[in-house]
Amino acid sequence: MNDIKTIKVSKMSEGMKSLIGRKQSKNFKFMGEDVKIHKLTVGQVMEIQEQAKGIEGDETKGFDTIKSVIRYAVEGAEDLSDEDFDSLPLDDLNTLSEAILKFSGMDVRKAMEGKA
Repeated sequence: MNDIKTIKVSKMSEGMKSLIGRKQSKNFKFMGEDVKIHKLTVGQVMEIQEQAKGIEGDETKGFDTIKSVIRYAVEGAEDLSDEDFDSLPLDDLNTLSEAILKFSGMDVRKAMEGKA
């Protein structure tokens, strides 16, 4: 009887391991176009939280955090320069960043304060 439980647990572990690196994605409308967003990984969430600490009142830090979220999660955005971001509407970038955080299971307000 114990052998059956061991086999089931072993197969489940292999199943979980096979999911490492797999991305969950969905389309999101950004400036009238569909972009593919991915859920953030635990490591990315931890980096964003660290970056967001002490963000209150510092708009530059806030914008840097938004850029990091988008670079991590939007397909094709990892190579966007700061100048590229500067040419996009801030309210649309905020909306996109919030959608990514929600999709990733994070509390948006807490995430942007480094407390998610």
